[in-house]
Amino acid sequence: MSNAPLMPKATAVWLLDNTALTFDQVADFTKMHPLEVRAIADGDAAQGIKGMDPLSNGQLTREEIEKGEKNPDYRLRLQESKVVLPPQPKRKGPRYTPVSRRHERPSAILWLLRSHPELKDAQIMRLVGTTKSTIASVRDRTHWNTSQLTPIDPVTLGLCSQIELDFEVARAAKEKPIDAAYGGATLLPASETTKKDEYESSEKSSDDLNVDAVFAKLKTLGGKKHEEDEE
Repeated sequence: MSNAPLMPKATAVWLLDNTALTFDQVADFTKMHPLEVRAIADGDAAQGIKGMDPLSNGQLTREEIEKGEKNPDYRLRLQESKVVLPPQPKRKGPRYTPVSRRHERPSAILWLLRSHPELKDAQIMRLVGTTKSTIASVRDRTHWNTSQLTPIDPVTLGLCSQIELDFEVARAAKEKPIDAAYGGATLLPASETTKKDEYESSEKSSDDLNVDAVFAKLKTLGGKKHEEDEE
């Protein structure tokens, strides 16, 4: 819990108006400078601020005030709040982007679309803090400033951190199908390779048969020529 009460100036105004505490005691309790507390008491500061009762919100007890009024060296202790606030739920939706950076989001979207096409629109929305319609207009080149857009890294623009970008890219790569990620040439199936071997073997056997036929024909021709010489 914080060591200072809620609305310290308003609390200091109330303590100065309703108690006999010293300036140092009020300054210590509200975590303000004693000179600032003195200026509030003199009316030179905190003009128009309505005092806030620390007794009503449980930040201080009447006993503590009485101890402080009796002993100027006593320092008031801030009471622990009995009200436990529930944790604030995380806000869903695109991240908030400062107004000064909003005109740079289309350039970051263009960079993400070109450098990391595997990213989904929802991931780009989380990284840049944009809308789906803006992403579609940049992708389809229908954005009003398409001719002037240049791809710029969103990390360089300060729209997201490098850790957030790497996390989304790794998630997109993990969810990407294997066929799409490793598309390209593959090995021929076994049926194709064996078919080719059979074709070569059959071609070789046909060549052997042709050679035998040629030698047989030559032998026949040689025998006929020998018989003519004997006649």
